[in-house]
Amino acid sequence: MRKTLGWLLSLVVLIGTMGAAGSTAQAATAAQPAAATDIKDQILGIPGMSLIEEKPYPGYRFFVLNYEQPVDHRQPWKGTFKQRLTLLHKDVSRPSVFFTSGYNVNTNPRRSEPTTIIDGNQVSMEYRFFTPSRPDPANWSQLDIWQAASDQHRIFTALKKIYKKNWLATGASKGGMTATYYERFYPRDMDGVVAYVAPNDVVNNEDSAYDRFFAKVGTKECRDKLNAVQREALVRREPLEAKYAVAAAENGWTFTTIGDLDKAYEAVVLDYAWAFWQYSLLADCASVPAAATASDQQIWDTIDTISGFSAYADQGLETYAPYYYQAGTQLGSPDIKQPHLKGLSRYGYQPPRNFVPRDIPMTFQPGAMADVDKWVRDNAHQMLFVYGQNDPWGAEPFRLGYGVRDSYVMIAPGANHGANVAKLMDGEKALATSKILQWAGVAPAAALADAGKAAPLAAPDAQLDQRDPEREPQLRP
Repeated sequence: MRKTLGWLLSLVVLIGTMGAAGSTAQAATAAQPAAATDIKDQILGIPGMSLIEEKPYPGYRFFVLNYEQPVDHRQPWKGTFKQRLTLLHKDVSRPSVFFTSGYNVNTNPRRSEPTTIIDGNQVSMEYRFFTPSRPDPANWSQLDIWQAASDQHRIFTALKKIYKKNWLATGASKGGMTATYYERFYPRDMDGVVAYVAPNDVVNNEDSAYDRFFAKVGTKECRDKLNAVQREALVRREPLEAKYAVAAAENGWTFTTIGDLDKAYEAVVLDYAWAFWQYSLLADCASVPAAATASDQQIWDTIDTISGFSAYADQGLETYAPYYYQAGTQLGSPDIKQPHLKGLSRYGYQPPRNFVPRDIPMTFQPGAMADVDKWVRDNAHQMLFVYGQNDPWGAEPFRLGYGVRDSYVMIAPGANHGANVAKLMDGEKALATSKILQWAGVAPAAALADAGKAAPLAAPDAQLDQRDPEREPQLRP
């Protein structure tokens, strides 16, 4: 009897143990998460998103993509176009940076300074109407700052479902302008804005700030040296234009848009001093030849190196037609006096209308920049503007009014159009870095307690962190 009872008890325990084990196995199976969806599949799951290519890069995934956008965001049913963008993916747990140059997108992996500081993801957008991101047929009236900001807003809205952490907008030059306009029209999207060397031409017909800049920039010796080269280039117009004609024939340059070779030649020469300060440093003045004793070839070489004789040929203008269109309809453009060229200049600073094909209509809207300027002065919140002391485009900067919150304008001493946070004075560099980390939501405790301890979170990478100035037209922001 005792044996039988023992056997029954053993059987019950065995059955109970098997049942418990089965239940545990089932619970474990149910609790086990499904395999995470690959980030590429998540991105391509966004309606309207398609893959052009993926390029490998250590520590990242890098995608070149197309996104279907309305030609007119006010009337989205009237057609779409494919807008190119890139995505440098670090991790969905990291914050993201929305970068644009304001021009074409670079289809190689690149990382803007804020992306390095916060060690985040980066989305880079090609500006509408820069090929291939151009509607066909192209209604140029749909190329304006609100439409472009709306492009960014749709991309952000789509990607925010995947990249849920904080977002910053950034860009340099026209890209800095673009980041600012985006914030003006969609102020709830971003957690912060870092706008580098962003011009702010509030009143297009009032450009005396640029004249004052060129009267004081650098040293008198350097200014006089640059002015002398410009004068000599116009004094020697005949032999140097003959060289230009030969170069045009060799390179297949034509001058239908600007009108003729003479107008193109003078435009390049008049850009010389501006382009020098935009891309060079005061120390580079030593390489500028003494005009009075320079040969024709030396005058040609220094102007070609700094201004670029291809800039105003049809082939040079074609890529940047969308910029010149915007400069002539909303952004404004500088018109500096250059009194040292009096009696030699035939055309003066030529307007953007001369750089856009005549079959594209242009009408200037004087209220566009005034609206943005007023908004920034009154409403800026978590915005940082960085300028270079010796950059001509900084002569008309964004300024902040009394009502702004947690926003800053900083100037890098001696810097040109490549000014950035790293080139600021130590105190401002620490403050700027600290703010960028805070706005992104990744500031270490030490940096929160002491801005002087703020530092970029990502290690430097010479290839990823390089800037591509060749993507900007000469003399343009």
